[in-house]
Amino acid sequence: MPSFDIVSEVDKHELTNMIDQVQREIENRFDFKGTSCKVTLESQKINVLGDTEFHLQQLRDIILQKAGKRNIDAKALDFQKPETQLNHAKQSVLIKDGINTEFGKKICKVIKSSKIKVQASIQQEQVRVTGKKRDDLQQTISFLKTQDLEQPLQFQNFRD
Repeated sequence: MPSFDIVSEVDKHELTNMIDQVQREIENRFDFKGTSCKVTLESQKINVLGDTEFHLQQLRDIILQKAGKRNIDAKALDFQKPETQLNHAKQSVLIKDGINTEFGKKICKVIKSSKIKVQASIQQEQVRVTGKKRDDLQQTISFLKTQDLEQPLQFQNFRD
């Protein structure tokens, strides 16, 4: 029976390259000279540090620009509320990686509402879609690409 898996992953290597490029641009740009602006990467989080909230907004634009060039979907980056103090501002950017059960249920519901003759089941951090015909699976993939979901999706392990 044909099947494929729906996953939501961010390429870690591209993510580290993006952070390096952002840091390099911070060092070279004139408007960041003499500031304590910095971008660091933890396991599932990007820490953005600046002097003012304006710097954080500038850094957000740079991060989104570099992410686009590195084929990292902007939906995978969840910008948290900035925290400002007297002479520091910081913001966390969470990286959406993997499909949790709540989002998996939402994907299954969307697939079911499409009336395509396929079955979707949640398996750990992915959703497996099975159907009798290969055409139904391809139709499901194209249907999911048109949907506006809060996380980027990739389709893997397409098997006949």
